[in-house]
Order: sequence, then C-alpha cells, then structure tokens
Amino acid sequence: MGGNQMLISEVTLLGFQVDSALEYFLFGLFFLFYAFTLLGKGAILGLICLDLRLHTPMYFFLSHLAVVAMLYASNNVPKMLVNLLSKKRTILFVPCIMQTFFYLAFAHTEHLILVVMSYERYVAICHPLHYTVIMSWKVCITLAATTWAFSFLLALVHVVLILRLPFCGPHQSNHFFCEILSVLGLACADTRLNQVVIFAACVFILVGPVCLVLVCYICILSAILRIQSGEGRRKAFSTCSSHLCVVGLFFGNAIVMYMTPKSSHPEEQQKVLSLFYSLFNSMLNPLIYSLRNAEVKGALRRALGKVRPM
Repeated sequence: MGGNQMLISEVTLLGFQVDSALEYFLFGLFFLFYAFTLLGKGAILGLICLDLRLHTPMYFFLSHLAVVAMLYASNNVPKMLVNLLSKKRTILFVPCIMQTFFYLAFAHTEHLILVVMSYERYVAICHPLHYTVIMSWKVCITLAATTWAFSFLLALVHVVLILRLPFCGPHQSNHFFCEILSVLGLACADTRLNQVVIFAACVFILVGPVCLVLVCYICILSAILRIQSGEGRRKAFSTCSSHLCVVGLFFGNAIVMYMTPKSSHPEEQQKVLSLFYSLFNSMLNPLIYSLRNAEVKGALRRALGKVRPM
C-alpha cells in the first residue's frame, strides 16, 4: 500500500457556498467579529498586565485563555475571510495540515485551561486559608506549562495518524478551514483508527474535564451557600458565574460537534458549529468577563480614569 501513497498538492475549501452579494456581507460581518475578538482579548490582556490588583492566579490563567483564544481564531478565520473574496479557494496541503495541528492544539489548550480555572476557583472558595500555598506561582506556572505541552503533544498524535494515510482525492473539502474531520474525508483509505483516537481524545479532553468542572462547581455552590455575608456571596457568584458561562459555551459546542452522531448535524450544520466555536465564542468571552466580573469592571474604570486626564 505504501507504493500507492501520495500527497495531494492542494485542497479546495468550498466554504460557504452562497451568492457573491452575500459573500461580501459575510466578509464584513465576520471581519467585524474577528476584529472585536482581537480587541476584546487584547483589552483583557492589557488590563491584567497593567493593573497590579489583577496579578493573581485567577487572572494569570485568564490571560492564557485570552492568548489561546486569539491564536485559535487567527488560525482559522483569516483564511476564511480571504476565501470569501477569492474565486480560487485553495490551500496547499502542508499548510492545511499545519492549520489542523494548530486548530487541535489551541482547542485542547483552551479546554484544559478552563478546567484549571475551575480548580483555581474551587481552591479559592472552598479552601481560602490554604489558597496561597496550593495556588503558589510555581504551581500556576507548572499547570499552565503542562497544559500547553500536553495539548500540543496530543495534537501531534492526531497529525501523525493523519499523515500515515494516503491522500489521492477528492481534493475538495466542504469546510472553511482544514478541520480534522474534513481532512480525513480527503483520505482514500480506512480512517477508523483516526476516528477511534478522536473519540478517545474527546472523552479525555471533553467529557472528563466537564465532569471535573461539575464536581468543582458543586463544591463551590455548596461553599457559597454557607457564606454568611451577602456581599461575599455576591462576589463569589460574580467571579464563578462568568467562568461557568464560558465553560458552558466552549464544552457544549465542542461536545455537539464531535460526540454526537454524524447524522444529527450534516456538513452545513458542522460548518456553522465550527464558525460559532471559532468566532462567536471568542467574541463573547470579553463581554462575559467584563459585564459579569466586578474586578475586571473595576480595573477597566481605573484604566479609563488614568487615560481621561491626558
């Protein structure tokens, strides 16, 4: 079989097959969403860096979440925007595989960072007296580094399994970027091993973390209900509710994409789900954290107060 293997030189990304007028409208709409995503995440990063009150483990992990969200969107969206204005919607095979690799790596990192943030909130609310010991800066840096390293390693496993396959056509992918399932559709060989590994990875990266997050927040809710002070209870709810909203958006969308039967969401619906995951989730995050988090709103007011006199 090895003698028949060959790599296709390029892939045609069919994207959103609509008329020209709607393509220009979608380009403008998606460009605004993408710009807002970068500006929102950049603003959160700037606030965390400039405001000493946000130099805490919670916002350390939030800064990682902001960085990975910007990288994730930048890996998928620019090519989609270019294709909306271009008649030739091709991408070379090697950059396509690289896009798949970074898409998986950033998605895995995002999910695991959210789990680490849930654990940080659990320690802060359920074990406040031991918080500084348990969540020391050494522990935080180790957790962040391990999350990034493991995510890239798992993405590399997927890519190695993809590259063992022969790609002899078709050359068209009904997607707007090189998503892993659409890339597997280009292979002219049995992809059952890849499908099994993807499912196993989903169990480990999605189902397992969701269970951990639920356990953490059950403990957090129990601890919050025992807080006597109404102000303390509101503060705990404000920091946790924003994080829980983001967790629901990311994990819920990813589980629907990869862990439900294919027949329940055909290719067009898969593209919409991927777009929501790539663009809308990342765009909504800054709004969720800024509108529901008192500390972020306070940091923003302080930053704006410093700028106004100038």
